[in-house]
Amino acid sequence: MPAVKVPRREAETVKRKLKRLGLYDGKRRPKRGDGYVLLPVINDPLIEELDYEVLPLELSLRPERQLYKNLEGILAGRLSREELEYLRRYDVIGDIAVIQIPSEIEHRTEDIIWGLRKVHPFLKVIARKGFHKGAFRIREYSIVWGEKRLETVHKENGVWVKVDLSKAFFNPRMKGERYRLAQLVRDGERILIPFAGVLPYALVIARYRRVKITAIELNREAYKLGLENIELNREKLKGEIEFIHGDAFKLLPELPTYDRVISPTPRGVDALRLTLEKANGWLHYYDFVHEERVDAFRRRIIGECRRLGRDCSVRIKKVSDFKPHVFKVCADVEISVRSD
Repeated sequence: MPAVKVPRREAETVKRKLKRLGLYDGKRRPKRGDGYVLLPVINDPLIEELDYEVLPLELSLRPERQLYKNLEGILAGRLSREELEYLRRYDVIGDIAVIQIPSEIEHRTEDIIWGLRKVHPFLKVIARKGFHKGAFRIREYSIVWGEKRLETVHKENGVWVKVDLSKAFFNPRMKGERYRLAQLVRDGERILIPFAGVLPYALVIARYRRVKITAIELNREAYKLGLENIELNREKLKGEIEFIHGDAFKLLPELPTYDRVISPTPRGVDALRLTLEKANGWLHYYDFVHEERVDAFRRRIIGECRRLGRDCSVRIKKVSDFKPHVFKVCADVEISVRSD
């Protein structure tokens, strides 16, 4: 989590300003140094727009918050150590918490609900994960507490994202990755995003960069939500978003090339060659790769580039764990025309 470094004499003034902007992290303690103070702030891109030095730093939690820093901590007095081991990572999307409850601790559902509400008192819905289904791999959910809905508005990286978990895929864990790409993009770029979903990548990039984005999505429900999201963020966006409903595999061959292509490729879909053909400068290609196949994945990308008459350099970044020994990765591919 970040902190801003400010002169000690300015610390109180800056702290009040950060609180007004909703950026101050009151759960952590400030830290004093020689002539300066490190003030804890939330992980929000708006911090980068302020004229302060930002440092990645772990500051200690305030004592009264210590027990509430995670679900495991607050449930330690209610669940046994063995039961706690069955807890899985959960997500908070807007005012909805989504959690997996294995059968081994199903009898502890009420305790888990209590714990989630204690950690996140703003929650209105708690939903239990089910299985993926259908062509768009929409996950099934059962609501175990709260309002009977799966629609919410999620705040991320300075934008609002309306989602309906029963109709469209959305992964809040990619927040940092979306912000990373927004920082790589430069004003004036033309960007293509196939498999765009409800537009989280496009919105974050357009929030911070004056660019022209063409986004494509096949799921009509996600497409409709994406259109709503453009309007929801209209006053915040520096860039322009053209959103097209259709099949990327049919539409991309008819489109021109772009300065940058971002492909949040769905699991089981191979769009590598298709997206490489449309990238003039950069391709950011997401895939699910076994740890023993990472080098082979890199070689495949280089081979595809050569077959297209291009040179490329490839950096593969692990984004998240998917299952044992399998990771979601992003291949950052810089492309140039071969000189020979």
